[in-house]
Order: sequence, then C-alpha cells, then structure tokens
Amino acid sequence: MSNIYLRQATMNDLPRVYEIIDGAKQTLKNRGVDQWQSGYPDHAILKKDTEDGITFVLLLDGEIVGTAALQQGSDKNYEKIANGNWQDISKSEYSIIHRIAVEPGHQGKHLSTTFIQQLLTMSYHLGYPDVRIDTHPENLVMQHVITTNGFEERGTITMDEDHGIRKAYQLVMG
Repeated sequence: MSNIYLRQATMNDLPRVYEIIDGAKQTLKNRGVDQWQSGYPDHAILKKDTEDGITFVLLLDGEIVGTAALQQGSDKNYEKIANGNWQDISKSEYSIIHRIAVEPGHQGKHLSTTFIQQLLTMSYHLGYPDVRIDTHPENLVMQHVITTNGFEERGTITMDEDHGIRKAYQLVMG
C-alpha cells in the first residue's frame, strides 16, 4: 500500500513545484484547454505562495507528486459571482484551493481526489469549513475531480490575471 500525505511546502521544494506546474501547463495544452497558457502561474506567484505559507505538496512514497495553494480569508476574484450565488453561511472568510496540479507521470491514479480531500481536512483544521475552488470551463477533468469531492457549482467568476471566466464551486463542511 502506498504512503500518501500532505505537508506544507518549503523553499527547497520550489524547483519541484515549478516542474509540476510546468508539466500541468503542458498537459492542459495537449488537451486543448486554454488554461495556464499565458504565463500564469509564474515562478514569482509560486514563490510568494510558498513564502506566505499557503503552498502544500502531496507526497507519494516520499516523492512530491502534487502541489496546490490553500489560501485563507477571501479572494477578490470571488466577490462577484455571475449566474448563481455563494451559499450563505454568514461568514465572509473561507479558504480557496488554487493552482492545484499533479505531476503528469502520476495522473490517472486519483491523486487529485486524494489531494483535495487532504486540503479539505487542512482547511477545516484551520477553521475554514467553507471551501471554494474554480476551474476553466473547458477543463472537464478538473470539473469531474471537483464535483467528485462534493463541491457544488455555484456560478461563474472572472479572474483578474487574465479576465478569464471560470466555473466556481463551493463546499461547506458541517
């Protein structure tokens, strides 16, 4: 049985984080998905995430195979939602899963699902039962992973970095 766990990334992990994100960009390109094809997320963003302590890595048998940012608080991109609304749990703070990627050589093993489950546990542990995530309308693989983990589609948001429309999802844990 494999040993799979999550931990906070360190600055020493950045080269591996860069590799995984670059691999994910290529995978999206190969699938014909116009997400992450204009430079975002770049190394500066990934470095800042790590400095801010919001980057987490997924380890499989001691090897880093995934990366994601788990932002806490709020996100200006999530303030205006079109074609729907956020579930109101009377809190203005939540966590957001951003920049999630699994190394291309390990895709197809349901590691993204495992990764999201562990990020949900971390979010709850940090005091944020309201978790949000978004993805490109063409990224059908990630949409499946998101909904498989219990998230509900809530509408669409527009991202500041590229003015792109994203499907927005929310999960409120009890």
